[in-house]
Amino acid sequence: MDSSGSFPIRNRLAPDVEAFCLISDRAFARHSHDQFGVGVILSGGHRSWSGNGMVEAGPGQAIMVNPGEMHDGSPLAGQKRRWQMLYFTPEQIYQRSGKRDFEFLRPAVDDLLLSQRIMDYFNVVADGHAELLAVEQSGQLLLQRLFARHGTSRVTRDAMPGADLRRAVERLETASDAVSLQELAQDTGLSRFQVIRAFVRQLGITPHAYLIQARVRRVRCLLLAGRSLAQAAVEAGFADQSHMTRAFRRQFGISPGQYQTVLR
Repeated sequence: MDSSGSFPIRNRLAPDVEAFCLISDRAFARHSHDQFGVGVILSGGHRSWSGNGMVEAGPGQAIMVNPGEMHDGSPLAGQKRRWQMLYFTPEQIYQRSGKRDFEFLRPAVDDLLLSQRIMDYFNVVADGHAELLAVEQSGQLLLQRLFARHGTSRVTRDAMPGADLRRAVERLETASDAVSLQELAQDTGLSRFQVIRAFVRQLGITPHAYLIQARVRRVRCLLLAGRSLAQAAVEAGFADQSHMTRAFRRQFGISPGQYQTVLR
């Protein structure tokens, strides 16, 4: 039985940052974000699949994810876990790090100073009365630690040589109508079966699962742009608003309506 709470926070003094406090025993299916994510486990335990294999994180450990990086997440021993997450836009990270190919090295680390700085920045962002200097200072200290200890230049990974999925991924990222396996096969030069296998091997999920995630990410961007829930569902390619809500909740742990209230 899932029991969860997710509390998104935005602060006008840090417009490129989204903060989430999550309390959940939900198991999240494989998905990705279009932002850099960094967080800390406050209680309970978390197990997730990543490009580095299975990873476990417990209280006090920091967790990180790169844009487009597939991962999932489930509670250890089926118990509720509580964690805080901060999501930064890629442009902010690239600009601050000075690297257009920056990425986090590991999905989970033991770094008490990093964990403390994550919590400090989260608290400042969550404080509606915090001064600009406090927000900027805390954010700079966090990013400084991340860049110094936990980042590197991106390494190209190709788990299936010869299978170029870029055009197929592009089609899924921009599709507002139905997409067929035959179209993806034409984009990649593979058979329909090989397309599915290549997606699973290289990205960790099927083409259809990727399509749903791309639509969810598009919904988030549309809500940020001021669209209504109904408009976002249509423009992102969902059959209706209820389908959008279910997919959004599976990926972010909250409904698009809850997310929208933070933007007002």
